Amino acid sequence: MSFFIHTEADLDHAIARLVDADPRFGIILSRAGRPPLRRRPDGFSGLASIVVSQQLSTASAKAIWTRLNQAFDPFDHAAVLRARSRSLARAGLSAPKIRTLKAVAKAIDRGELDLPALVEKSADEAHAALTVVHGIGPWTADIYLLFCLGHADTWPAGDLALQEATRLLLALKARPTSKEMGPLAESWRPWRGAAACMLWSYYRATKQRDGAPIPAAVSNG
Repeated sequence: MSFFIHTEADLDHAIARLVDADPRFGIILSRAGRPPLRRRPDGFSGLASIVVSQQLSTASAKAIWTRLNQAFDPFDHAAVLRARSRSLARAGLSAPKIRTLKAVAKAIDRGELDLPALVEKSADEAHAALTVVHGIGPWTADIYLLFCLGHADTWPAGDLALQEATRLLLALKARPTSKEMGPLAESWRPWRGAAACMLWSYYRATKQRDGAPIPAAVSNG
């Protein structure tokens, strides 16, 4: 059964279940506060905005996104199919991002990628359907599933901030790799997406100072 985080109440429920499963998340909550509910539009627009924003500052990504929406009204998969690469480049897109957006648009046009249908799939199945498209890597797929569709069990294992926050939570000597992140979060199913949101908040709260390891258990004494 798939769970979703679409509302503030959904997020509160997921956090409560995480704290029940692992009391260290209760300590994160007290130190970093409750993470905000972060939602993006779904469909082509949501996926394209994630591709555009990768490895860019918020200001740069916003500027490029604004130019794209001004140049192409609406900025949808059909517009990307028709657009010449140099027109997309003038808006500020790099060649790899243009190739990715073109590949996504073609996959949608051919019926190979059905974005609305992903909400009916498990997080793992939806992830596989996205990453088969050229240019859509695991991180992009995970961010789309978590913030555009609200899949509660999405786990962006390749995210460096999430890896570092997990290291702090579990008092590990080294930052875990993407491969190691999966087994580390297994006990947090089916709320790994909420765990990610809490860990990102913890990372932001601690990155300017040494992050004290979270104890393995909460003492009742």
